[in-house]
Amino acid sequence: MFDRRNALEGTIMPKLKNWMPRAVVAAFATFIAVSSVSAQQAPTVRIRGAIASVDGNMLDIKTREGSDVRVRMTDNVAVFAVVKTELSEIKEGSYIGVTAMPEPDGTQRAIAVHIFPENQRGAAEGFRPWDARANSTMTNATVSQTIKGTDGQNITVKYKDGEKKVVVPPDTPIVTFVASDRSEIKPGARLIIFGAAKKEDGSLEANRVNVGRDGITPPM
Repeated sequence: MFDRRNALEGTIMPKLKNWMPRAVVAAFATFIAVSSVSAQQAPTVRIRGAIASVDGNMLDIKTREGSDVRVRMTDNVAVFAVVKTELSEIKEGSYIGVTAMPEPDGTQRAIAVHIFPENQRGAAEGFRPWDARANSTMTNATVSQTIKGTDGQNITVKYKDGEKKVVVPPDTPIVTFVASDRSEIKPGARLIIFGAAKKEDGSLEANRVNVGRDGITPPM
């Protein structure tokens, strides 16, 4: 693979060293390396909303905030249907994502749970702020324990840097992802795109689209 930094250091840096102080040369090399990495990592945008229209690879979406956005799907876009499932499907060893609100005692009160297919185990593992609601969180982790509680199911999930205690009330939406195809992508369907890449020209591109099946709004 072509190494931009090594090539630049091999051609430009020797000339620079002839007349630039060593500290300046080092700073310049660091700048080149950081710029190269930044160019490879396009910022991403999370999009929730309803499909307004579809034209080939182009999606027109009315976002939940009420704005209109256009997203180009890649030619090999992965399409997943978001479908309802049952709380009983969450078992010890399941890899899940918990959208939750933090409680004063440090537990997380789930407002939605999605169960990952086994081939997506480990996806985005960890605990982080989320934007489903103000102050909401997301925990992607493995279920280590599940016990029936007085106000719902009590679940302990573990991830590489820690664990969380989660209460799942009886009315919490429980969904899973099912690999599908572009037939899911149609006007009126609701979707979530976790990471649409924002290109240098401002356009958005998605290599994965998650679409609610049978009128479901993806709850995460």
